[in-house]
Amino acid sequence: MPVHDQLHRFIFNNAEVRGELVNVSQTLQDILRDHDYPQPVQALLGELLVATSLMTATLKFEGDITVQLQGDGPLSMAVVNGNNHQQLRGVARMRGDITDGATLKEMAGNGYLIITITPAKGERYQGVVGLEGETIAECLEDYFARSEQLPTRLIIRQDAQGAGGILLQVLPSHGAGNEEFEHLVTLADTIKAEELTSLSATDVLWRLYHQEEVSVFDPVTVEFKCTCSRERCGDVLKTVAANEIDEILAEDGKIDMHCDYCGAHYIYDAVDVENIRNNALAGNNSVH
Repeated sequence: MPVHDQLHRFIFNNAEVRGELVNVSQTLQDILRDHDYPQPVQALLGELLVATSLMTATLKFEGDITVQLQGDGPLSMAVVNGNNHQQLRGVARMRGDITDGATLKEMAGNGYLIITITPAKGERYQGVVGLEGETIAECLEDYFARSEQLPTRLIIRQDAQGAGGILLQVLPSHGAGNEEFEHLVTLADTIKAEELTSLSATDVLWRLYHQEEVSVFDPVTVEFKCTCSRERCGDVLKTVAANEIDEILAEDGKIDMHCDYCGAHYIYDAVDVENIRNNALAGNNSVH
């Protein structure tokens, strides 16, 4: 396994097709470390993680992508958030038992994927796609077909060592023939999980495309990183009704804010809450 996870962008010199290759094995372990998810949920988060990393790499600006699954099945929600620096985090929530071997539809029931793109500058975009496919990859290929109208293929592989994936996409300014694109996809589809999680990107691409001319760009490190902080949790407290906060303080003597993503706890006592309220009040007065 590589020392750290990486994403590589590449392009075919003799075909108007671009690609991305990613290994997220360590990042996935970091996300799962403090959670006791059933195996099918772990695998689903692995799929979402690979897919989100590959989608985030398509961003041409600074910003975030969130891929969230919602459904009426025993798995109520699973979400992975990533940014253009390939910093990712993820979490899942369940409302019922999930048995070993459960499929996507058995876990989520009637559900959909919400893809939210939030540029650092500019308007937020949100797309919704139904869980029509058997896998996350199939569902997101449908999203690409509808939103970007570009032939796109996602190949995701997992094993006991971790997870990785490949994205192939026709360049926007060109109309690569279906046969040309499908040929490259067919080759990519032969990749095994153990190759994606244990070999270098150069070795993987050589095994798949040694008869093609491929240019590979410098890699980007992929890592688990949570964006929670004491200050952000304090901002959340500002949105909660004062009487609710006071009731919790009277009963417990403190407020414990827990981050589902990383497991961090932020503790606020009555003095902390008073300071938060005073700062919020000072901020409101300065606006006027």
